[in-house]
Amino acid sequence: MTSSSSPSQDTKRLAHTYPEGLRADALMEEDVAWSHEIDGERDGDQFDRSERAALRRVVGLSTELEDVTEVEYRQLRLERVVLVGVWTTGTAQDADNSLAELAALAETAGALVLDGVIQRRDKPDAATYIGSGKAAELRDIVLETGADTVICDGELSPGQLIQLEDVVKVKVIDRTALILDIFAQHAKSREGKAQVALAQMQYMLPRLRGWGQSLSRQMGGGRGGLATRGPGETKIETDRRRIREKMAKMRREIADMKTGREVKRQERRRNKVPSVAIAGYTNAGKSSLLNRLTGAGVLVENALFATLDPTVRRAETPGGRLYTLADTVGFVRHLPHHLVEAFRSTMEEVGDSDLILHVVDGSHPNPEEQLAAVREVIRDVGATGVPEIVVINKADAADPLVLQRLLRVEKRSIAVSARTGQGIAELLALIDDELPRPAVEVVALVPYTHGKLVARAHAEGEVLSEEHTAEGTLLKVRVHEELAADLAPYTPVSA
Repeated sequence: MTSSSSPSQDTKRLAHTYPEGLRADALMEEDVAWSHEIDGERDGDQFDRSERAALRRVVGLSTELEDVTEVEYRQLRLERVVLVGVWTTGTAQDADNSLAELAALAETAGALVLDGVIQRRDKPDAATYIGSGKAAELRDIVLETGADTVICDGELSPGQLIQLEDVVKVKVIDRTALILDIFAQHAKSREGKAQVALAQMQYMLPRLRGWGQSLSRQMGGGRGGLATRGPGETKIETDRRRIREKMAKMRREIADMKTGREVKRQERRRNKVPSVAIAGYTNAGKSSLLNRLTGAGVLVENALFATLDPTVRRAETPGGRLYTLADTVGFVRHLPHHLVEAFRSTMEEVGDSDLILHVVDGSHPNPEEQLAAVREVIRDVGATGVPEIVVINKADAADPLVLQRLLRVEKRSIAVSARTGQGIAELLALIDDELPRPAVEVVALVPYTHGKLVARAHAEGEVLSEEHTAEGTLLKVRVHEELAADLAPYTPVSA
């Protein structure tokens, strides 16, 4: 039997056991033979070297006070939230679906949903969103559940936020603030972070608050003493001015990034490369579809707004034509206009594309509502004239009756499953049919010494036939005007 040697072994015992020259070696050895004389007198458990070197918590040393502990713990644990919505139009099922989506957004943001309530009203209350009586009832729910945040399913005015907080006595946020928080967590690229920051500042600007003396004006004129004459701004006015300056700077930075994106688009247009944009509701499976079509390796997660940064990948049709496939930010119902404005440069990928793959979740309880929400945003960015293919994703998990209904209503649609690969081959063939085709048909006998022209014909055009002869490669292709001019010298006399 062996036991790991202890660094705290008494050196006097080693002096009796080992000769003078071997004491250091014995101390450094990983394993030493066990003996009753040495090891039998050890007290406590013996540990391996890695365990001895590990950090060990010493109990009884904490001096945290109970009230301090509560504050610190709140920062570490998940926020406990209660959801509240106002049902003004539609059916009760529509209201339930909207609150269920709000719950999914809250969970994505890192909150723990405790309860959700809906009130039937003609319109939200101008003061407290749900009315003073229902606000008092909401306060009782908050106390009963121990929640520390209330999330409202709508965009609240600054006055509504303040007055509702005064009643429920906990933090109140609205749907817009929740979506902005998710975007701030998931933005990774420099452009995405800048767009989210701009949207957050636009949202915060009218909702700034002050405390006590920070709201008082700086004294001016002859009444003040030394160093008290100022512009007469309150603290909150100064904050608003600084935010406006930051917003102006952020808009300039985003405009510079937009220039770089436009240069890339112009390069693709110059090379006559068709572009396809993937648009759709959040969590409909856009990134999964991009990975299935191109092997892009984009993050796929069952969460809302898991990927924000646009991804452009090169793809190829079954006929060999090259095109680009762009994954755009997901949409959601009542998408805050701050985000639409801030992400306009990203959404321009949809407007400048030759074809839109509109992805919808076939397993969702109300896919038609998803389609309507996305088309509203597409209309806002001016992309209504771009051809659209409705891709009904998650066909393996969808109700067959829902699939049949969607395929019947949407004339240019196809059911696929990005997870299993069902319908992907048919989708690729449909993309090949829908992409714009070169206008000029050319027959050319290209010498073997000019193989680059043959490669360009395959990459930029559509090869109808190809034959290898003694003189060169006989091509019958449909190409754009620039390539047709380069192929014109090689047109056979008989043609």
